[in-house]
Amino acid sequence: MSTDAYSATGQRVTTRRRNKGLGQLGLYLFLLPAIAYISVTMLYPVYENVRMSLHDVNIRTFLANNQPWVGLDNFRTVFDDSAFWKAVRLSLIFTGLSLLFQFSIGFLLALLFSQPFPGNGFLRSLMLLGWLMPTVLSGTIFKWVLDGDYGVLNYALTSLNLLDSNRYWLIDTKTALYGTILANIWVGIPFNMLLLLGGLQGISTTLYEAASTDGAGAWQRFRTITVPLMRPVSLSVLLLGLIYTFKVFDLVYIMTGGGPVDATTVLPIYTYQKTFQFFKFGEGAAAAVALLAALLVVAAVYVWYTQREESAA
Repeated sequence: MSTDAYSATGQRVTTRRRNKGLGQLGLYLFLLPAIAYISVTMLYPVYENVRMSLHDVNIRTFLANNQPWVGLDNFRTVFDDSAFWKAVRLSLIFTGLSLLFQFSIGFLLALLFSQPFPGNGFLRSLMLLGWLMPTVLSGTIFKWVLDGDYGVLNYALTSLNLLDSNRYWLIDTKTALYGTILANIWVGIPFNMLLLLGGLQGISTTLYEAASTDGAGAWQRFRTITVPLMRPVSLSVLLLGLIYTFKVFDLVYIMTGGGPVDATTVLPIYTYQKTFQFFKFGEGAAAAVALLAALLVVAAVYVWYTQREESAA
């Protein structure tokens, strides 16, 4: 082959590579808006929060623009605070009870709506209203329901002779936390039901038909078919519920503001109080970083577990 032929072939290869590179560059350019949005709304705030947690930031140092480096001192102060560990304990109770009832009731409703019956779609749409409503509205509704003087709950219980007199649910330190848990359960049930219903609809009906032919009853079909095949979906729903519930702020703040006497001061409320009530921005940032780190650990454990399950399969 002549030198000119070699040269022409090399030019064609170079041109083809250049065009391919430009095409890939064009594809990456389409990602720029999403990358910019995530950087501005997520990555930068996280970076700024971590930076603030390592500096002494309060009203004085913030206004003076002189925020000395303190390293892990903010974390030591927060971890030595008994109010922080009380907030952690309340968050665990709030999250655990909310997940238990949200998932259980959501699963039962998903099983119900997976069966054909008249009005299925309409009732399913009504169920989603609790999830679609703004959290501020949901919290206000339950604040009225649990009101000590005019609440619907007191009226129902006294009418059934289950209470002798009105009870102030959100003012009593023994019941205030459970009142917020009740509201959060109501908000989270439709979300759990919707995701679990999608998982149930993905199970082939031929499996149930074959099991019925072999003489398996309803409980046996549920235990041997539904539960194993729903495990990946259930784990995803529980993880999402854990992450969302552990960081719930607005619902609790609307209903109780963290009171009475810190009876509902869960970890997000504690972080808010440190930052915007006591103006200890560095300590508030340290508490927020601890909350983020705990959720990242949970997410990492879930990813590791799912990858192990996939490799074993």
